[in-house]
Amino acid sequence: MNWSLSFEPLLSPLWTAAVLLPVAALALAGLFLRRPGSLVRLCAFAALALALLNPVLLDEQREPLKSVVALVVDRSQSQAIGERTDQTDAAVEELRARLSRFPQFELREVEAGHAAAADERVDTRLFGAAGQALRDVPPSRVAGTIMVTDGQVHDAPDAAGASTGPLHVLVTGEEGEFDRRVRFERAPRFGIVGRPVDLTYRVIDTKGASGMVAVRVLVNGEPAGTEQAILGQEMPLRLTIPNAGKNIVELSIETAPGELTDTNNRAIAVLDGIRENLRVLLVSGEPHAGERTWRNLLKSDTAVELVHFTILRPPEKQDGTPINELSLIAFPTRELFVEKIDDFDLIVFDRYQHRDVLPILYYDYIAEYVEKGGALLVAAGPEYAGGQSIARTPLISALPGLPTGTVVERGFHPRLTETGERHPVTRGLEGSAAEPPQWSRWFRLVDIGQPSGAVVMDGPDDKPLLVLDRKGEGRVGMLLSDQGWLWARGFEGGGPHAALYRRMAHWLMKEPELEEERLTASGRGMTLDIARQTMSDDPGRATVITPSGQSVEVTLSPASPGLFTGSLETREIGLYQIGNGDLTALAHVGPVNAPEFQDTVSTTDVLRPAASASGGSVRRLGNGAGVSLPGIVPVRAGGEASGRDWIGLKTTGDSVLKSVDRMPLFAGFFGLALLIFALGSMWYREGR
Repeated sequence: MNWSLSFEPLLSPLWTAAVLLPVAALALAGLFLRRPGSLVRLCAFAALALALLNPVLLDEQREPLKSVVALVVDRSQSQAIGERTDQTDAAVEELRARLSRFPQFELREVEAGHAAAADERVDTRLFGAAGQALRDVPPSRVAGTIMVTDGQVHDAPDAAGASTGPLHVLVTGEEGEFDRRVRFERAPRFGIVGRPVDLTYRVIDTKGASGMVAVRVLVNGEPAGTEQAILGQEMPLRLTIPNAGKNIVELSIETAPGELTDTNNRAIAVLDGIRENLRVLLVSGEPHAGERTWRNLLKSDTAVELVHFTILRPPEKQDGTPINELSLIAFPTRELFVEKIDDFDLIVFDRYQHRDVLPILYYDYIAEYVEKGGALLVAAGPEYAGGQSIARTPLISALPGLPTGTVVERGFHPRLTETGERHPVTRGLEGSAAEPPQWSRWFRLVDIGQPSGAVVMDGPDDKPLLVLDRKGEGRVGMLLSDQGWLWARGFEGGGPHAALYRRMAHWLMKEPELEEERLTASGRGMTLDIARQTMSDDPGRATVITPSGQSVEVTLSPASPGLFTGSLETREIGLYQIGNGDLTALAHVGPVNAPEFQDTVSTTDVLRPAASASGGSVRRLGNGAGVSLPGIVPVRAGGEASGRDWIGLKTTGDSVLKSVDRMPLFAGFFGLALLIFALGSMWYREGR
């Protein structure tokens, strides 16, 4: 029981003073003048004052509050090295058991150091976790914070304040650990495809050893050579970016004898490859409504450098025009089709027919250009079915279909074939899902027989409209109608001409995102996303090899025709290898070269300043899987919080009020009798 005295005045302070001050003045004046009965009058005044002030005796029932202990457990990936996980689990279990023996302590356990969601950090931030565990606890009730970690903490303050109480750190791992790692010092974010980029890297040895070490270099999983690096020194590296888009440069070193882990023996740099301007040669056979559509589309693409020639006047036309007035610029046929043909990424023949502008031998050069890896697009008109068709030249070996001589001239809706619904060039074209497709009609189609390659669009009577084919190392596309301009002009609502033409051109120029068979993967937070483009019905499962070497099967589900996707939630940071059939891909999950793997050697130095400032301690748990925990001692606030073999946790004097019993001292007959007695004594004395 807690007894205390309280006053609950019957009148307001102003009225109490108005009543008592005159009476007190009379009583004190009588004492000062030594008048008879002054002492009795003073006692009567005291009785009146007590009656007005109403003293109350309180009996409070209080329940003591517990002190809160924060137990922060490091579950970062570096804690999985060696026996650290076993040490951590054993220490946590023993701490729970010991703290349960102290009724004055409340345990709050929190795990930190891993990313459970895509937007969480993945480095080791234990103090943030401790603050979350104690955010609703006043400093007077904080008993202390115990951290079980390898000591590699990335949010350690210079000093821990009252928010953590005494900080006690129990360090896993073994003293004298040794590790060797490689890291990029400088790596650009971008590079031009086909051109060298300069990077620098460093191989670090925690023992400070000197000498040389071999560094293997891989670009997108393919070996790119071996470098000799001097330990501890920044080394230069020059590479050529092979592909547009994301390129993963990987450095790796061999595991040294006695090394703690090989997890950080690899370093990753992600470089975005940027293509230089693609060179396109557009040769129009004669002016027509669709010519400007091709020109405008190619000119609008900032990545395309366009060379365009139009045959305005055929050679057989004899009208007396002087030779020097036939064209503003002479058609440099030899320069374009012999000397510099390999400089072009794509050649487009737009309604072109053979009229001896190009020597017959040059068509053979174009066919050879395709066989060696070039790209050719034929946008055919009625000329392709006539006697001067380019199919009647040596170019025939590169063409995917020969004309039958028939030109169909009636309205029809272009439609995707079953192959076209899966092919990246035509898959998902806006309006293609409806029947008929939600785009305008075309009115002309050149018929071909027995096309090779993939027919991705067809016209009336299922006749081929768009054919894509591979010839040797190159690619050929054939659009068997010159009516695409109707979509560009918005006739009957138009159609997706820009998307179709651009995809055709980029597929011919071997843009990776338009490959029919392609496997890609990317990291999204701590999620690995996998995408598989294929022309088959079922690509099967993807095999994922994690940074730690484990193999995981991921089911790929259909997202759209020809596209299958899957995802894998993970807590492991690093480079993942993904395989499906004969295709492979690389992806990095989590921060590139995360700080979690920059230093993996367990240490007591990082947290010692904060622990010392708080009155706590830093000590190792022991060697091997066994642990040796210090004793736990409750201490008062302000006392020593650590010793040679013990750690102290503060106890609190805070309590919560449960109930109050009140006993008024001047209430009832007792107060009345005492007041009457005092006044009567004063009257009696005055009467003498």
